[in-house]
Amino acid sequence: METWEADPRLLDLPQLDGAVVPTNASRVVVLAAHPDDETLGAGGLIAHAAARGIPVMVVVVTDGAASHPGSTSSAEDLVATRAEEARVAVDLLGHDVELVHWSIADGTVREARAEITERLRPLLPGPGGLLVAPWRGDGHRDHRVLGEIAAELAAEADQAGTTVLEYPIWLWHWGSPDHPDVPWPSLRLSPLDAVADAAKRSALAAYVSQRRPLSTAPEDAPVLHPVFERHFTRGREVFVVAGSQADGRDAGGQDTDGQGAGAAASVPATEATFDRTHARRADPWRVTTRWYERRKRALTVASLPRERYGRVLEVGCSIGVLTGDLAPAADRLLALDVSSVAVQAARERLANMPHVTVEQADAAADYPSGTFDLVVLSEVGYYLAPEAFGRLVDSIVDGLADDGDVVACHWTQPEGDFRQHADDVHARLGADPRLHRVSHHVEGDFVLDVFSRDPRSVAQRTGLR
Repeated sequence: METWEADPRLLDLPQLDGAVVPTNASRVVVLAAHPDDETLGAGGLIAHAAARGIPVMVVVVTDGAASHPGSTSSAEDLVATRAEEARVAVDLLGHDVELVHWSIADGTVREARAEITERLRPLLPGPGGLLVAPWRGDGHRDHRVLGEIAAELAAEADQAGTTVLEYPIWLWHWGSPDHPDVPWPSLRLSPLDAVADAAKRSALAAYVSQRRPLSTAPEDAPVLHPVFERHFTRGREVFVVAGSQADGRDAGGQDTDGQGAGAAASVPATEATFDRTHARRADPWRVTTRWYERRKRALTVASLPRERYGRVLEVGCSIGVLTGDLAPAADRLLALDVSSVAVQAARERLANMPHVTVEQADAAADYPSGTFDLVVLSEVGYYLAPEAFGRLVDSIVDGLADDGDVVACHWTQPEGDFRQHADDVHARLGADPRLHRVSHHVEGDFVLDVFSRDPRSVAQRTGLR
């Protein structure tokens, strides 16, 4: 918060022009991926328009049920709570504001893209209207996809003359003023008058579930940290003017929520991508709470051909959960990740394991020196283009001990920010003549292979045959 406030560029931003402020709009439609997005990103704009008698519709697309992963509250209770909070908040922004709430499952905006597009089309404001949507570069998959839908619909012939604004939310959390993905040339400032500012503050206070823990359980921590929340109570709002720099943000604006989110087109995930993902959620893939993830991690560790290894390398360690499970089998373990945010979290998690070192590095570009007895690639290979992954495989095998093992585990469902399919990743490993596949586990959603320079089975290695 202080870093943003100390940067003079924020207050020196050009103000929204008369052509796009609500005073001149015939109708305003505000899209929100989740309950509270509309208030955080555009609550002042909604209140300003409503106070001037301009018709305003707020469309909340999802049920918001993924805001508290691992919560002790039931999903049904959370859905009902968030729906009621949205109703109260929107009413506080303007008694005549129309609220449309579809309750599509939180986190599935991409999967429901076609349905959302068709349901939104008849609700658009039309020529002379203002369409407000989440910023496509915000670092949340639902935000990005909904922003893309808005831009596509606004570009249709019968919407000529519709103005589109995009509002950032998570930018204020993962970003800093000098971050390369901040779209400074496209940002516009919208100061709030006293009435609009008061309405926004009241509406934000209505989202109790996001501002205070739902229970005493640690999983129920507030979603909106007080420091983060202050970005939205500073008497102004910031929008991205669509049509310039904002339109080309896919490479830096994706979120790897779930098993790697992304646009329909394949684009590279970057250090900035993963920094945003880890800054937004302490456990972005919910590896500590999802049974699927815990089970897959247990299978990965159980697949190791040896009980003990000397020097181990994990490429793409994220927050270090699998690292912690691998650590008891290693004399020394080096864990790498491209995200500085993830590395810091992993270091904190593994602080009581002095034989584990966590470093920020891109192994595909700067592979660590020395010989490793085990290399683990879990949910990382498909983020690399085939050529880059091929170079990484060469480096891995070149640096592998004579009896060294390589464990690879990857999600097999298609995702937009994957550069290649999991099958291609594992095929490339299997194509190296120096490696032998010693185990192969396939399920409907992932593949787990162990390759080794040593072709012997575990029974042979341990003298059973």
